[in-house]
Amino acid sequence: MSRRSLTNGLARAAVRFKPAAFAGTFVALMMAAFIVSACGILLESGVRASAPPQRYADVPVVAAADQHARLTDGGDDGSELVPDAARLDAALVSEIAAAPGVATAIPDVSYSLRTSTGAVTAHGWGSTAFTGGDLAQGAAPRTAHQVVLDQATARAQRATVGDHVTLTAADGAHRFEVSGIAKPATRAALRAPTAWLTDQRAVELSGHPGKIDAVAVLAAPGTTTGDLADQVRRAVEGKAKVHTGDGRGGVEEPGIAEAKELLTGLGGSFGGVATMVAVFTAAGTVALCVGQRSREFALLRAIGATPRQLRRSIATEALLIAPIAGAVGCLPGIALAHWWFDQLQDKGAIPEPVRLHVSWIPLVSAVGAGVLAAVLAGLLAARRPARIKPGQALSEAAVERFRPGVIRTVLGAGALVGGIVLARVAAEESGDDAANLALGLVMLFMLSVSLLGPIIARLCAWLIGLPLRAGGAPAGLAAANTGANSRRLASAITPIVLAMAFSSTLVFLHTSEDHARDDQRRAGIVADHIVTDPDGLPADTAARAARTPGVRTAVGLLRAGVLVPTGSGETRMLTSAAAQGVSGTGDALRTVQDLDVRAGDQSAIGRPDTVAVDALLADSADAEVGDRLQIVLPDGSTAKPKVVAVYGRGLGVAQLTLPRAALAPHVTAAYDTDVFVQRTPGSDPDRVAAALAPLGTVTDRDGYAEAQDKDREINVWANTTMAAVLGGFAAVAAANTLVMTVLDRRRELSTLRLIGSTRRQVLGMIRWEALLVGVAGVAIGTAIALITLNPMTRGITGTSPYIPPGLYAAFAGAALLIGLLSSTLPARLALRRTSMVGAGEKQ
Repeated sequence: MSRRSLTNGLARAAVRFKPAAFAGTFVALMMAAFIVSACGILLESGVRASAPPQRYADVPVVAAADQHARLTDGGDDGSELVPDAARLDAALVSEIAAAPGVATAIPDVSYSLRTSTGAVTAHGWGSTAFTGGDLAQGAAPRTAHQVVLDQATARAQRATVGDHVTLTAADGAHRFEVSGIAKPATRAALRAPTAWLTDQRAVELSGHPGKIDAVAVLAAPGTTTGDLADQVRRAVEGKAKVHTGDGRGGVEEPGIAEAKELLTGLGGSFGGVATMVAVFTAAGTVALCVGQRSREFALLRAIGATPRQLRRSIATEALLIAPIAGAVGCLPGIALAHWWFDQLQDKGAIPEPVRLHVSWIPLVSAVGAGVLAAVLAGLLAARRPARIKPGQALSEAAVERFRPGVIRTVLGAGALVGGIVLARVAAEESGDDAANLALGLVMLFMLSVSLLGPIIARLCAWLIGLPLRAGGAPAGLAAANTGANSRRLASAITPIVLAMAFSSTLVFLHTSEDHARDDQRRAGIVADHIVTDPDGLPADTAARAARTPGVRTAVGLLRAGVLVPTGSGETRMLTSAAAQGVSGTGDALRTVQDLDVRAGDQSAIGRPDTVAVDALLADSADAEVGDRLQIVLPDGSTAKPKVVAVYGRGLGVAQLTLPRAALAPHVTAAYDTDVFVQRTPGSDPDRVAAALAPLGTVTDRDGYAEAQDKDREINVWANTTMAAVLGGFAAVAAANTLVMTVLDRRRELSTLRLIGSTRRQVLGMIRWEALLVGVAGVAIGTAIALITLNPMTRGITGTSPYIPPGLYAAFAGAALLIGLLSSTLPARLALRRTSMVGAGEKQ
């Protein structure tokens, strides 16, 4: 028999006749594949995210603005999606129309208008050339005061040709004459409530004069789509992006770009961290399994097995187990990816046309990562038992060897020092720079805990064991046992540290942010009444509110997102920031909002070409009063307003405050989000509220809670889900490791029973050991989380972390409970089997 056949036979026999020894390894590799496959599926879905065109289905080429903003003064080469939607200059239509092969270039706009029975989508009549718009009655609109309605909308408005209807845009209400009524579209996807205006009037009413959403390009006879696209690219000369195929669907469904970014972020960034954690944990479990079989390897060396045969046998065992475990783990991974994707779609983060892609690529990658981790971990763990002499192997198998490897100790110390240095750097930074260092912090500390595990475990056993030695026999025995078996203790502590560190960091970041936001909002809003509407308020609402009897001041607020360059040098990047456009003066704003102005002149807020900035953002952007702050507006346009004030309640109110006129032309729908109202002294609150009721929903500052923007809501949910996934994985890993270590101690537990220890004393020892493991893991994990959270929360909120005591107690209690259950249950099983064997021997 060849050496290879003998080695393979040993591996197959070990797996076949001792499956229990590999059960923990199987579970760890299965869980690793579960996490990696789910993240890989999300990543692939993000890369492939697309949607077939609906309105542009009959348009071969569509030109639209680039939806990404980039720094113009150096810095990070990356780009950010514009907060709203970028638009094209309408003059570009004539340039495209003059290109060879172009039959027609049609300007297209699309936005929402309100009627008394609901919202309708407005387009220019020219768009019917590619969507279809056969008239059932009347004629196309010819003047700025004419409109064509679809049949369903006309019936809902009880309007016929020649009647007048009122359509409300962001700038107020407009009356139109119904010039025609259109038949239903042939494609069901286009049968939404629609109003067609003249092309010029449609652009004017959109709120973006001289700007259009896209240009639909129809080909001349004999011109192919590829040739037409090339000609249009030459015509636009980089001033627009040219789309064909499914790219046209992305133009009419802007949410696809956000979905791609979200899915690739989840699958890539979180997936990278989760993959490292999962593979590293699985590798640790494999190493533990190999270490537990040191007696078996020592016997093989004693009977003549060569080092190469041992290494080959361990590698073969990994190749036998890892592919099956990975394949089994991919099944729940696919289910997790489906659930995650469906939840994001239900929350509106992913458009309905986007679909989850499940291919062989992430599944094979997940299985391959598990196989590679298992083989490498097994070979590394078997390096010493395969290298030492047979006689020495037998002696070392009897007693655990504490001395850690030199390479492992050096790497662990390097990671620890790196984490300490990075923590000091993060503490000295501010704003996003500090927050961006947090992930590196937690990963370095986790790496150091994993590599220095035996040393840390022995220190914990000594420190926590001091009070245990003063207790009864079970407690003293537990202290002695954990001190003598630091490697086994380290294997159990590491997953608990992992669960506490990652879960606490992700969850308590948001509790800290929410706590600071609520405090600033309560202090910052001093208005007596707030008028809101889920669909927004027309721009004239503030003026109408100001004319209401009993109202002293009314200020309209238009909320939007902008991008601000932050950082310095090569780390300069675009950062998202919440902005509010105010319709009144700075003095009027003072009566409804207390911004906590720390520098500058509040009365200058709201003047043209000015901006007030939150202190944390100003620090990150290196901006002071009197400077010109470069910002990217919601549609990608740039501006450099003068900083006139720096204030301290940006998290609860808005990070930037500008004049409303500076924001309104750059958002898709310039409806006010809120109108803040201050009563005249002595007026009746109930009477004023009743008078404001026709304008929208009226509440006071105590009952007002600013609605979270969708991005923040998604981020909070995603981080909580990531904490649950990583925490759940770490909990299973901890339980799996503890079960493996307890079951491996059956001989030890039997010996304790033989020398006179009672069942109760043995179980007490196990419980004290589990408590020691849990306390050590919770303490180290908490320390890592606090070191990581401090720079993050100070950079985001300017305050220390806020950790709800009840939530922290739940985390710590869950970790301790997992440790106790995972230790005592298998110990009870082992003791029961020991009793049964003893009874059988007596008979």
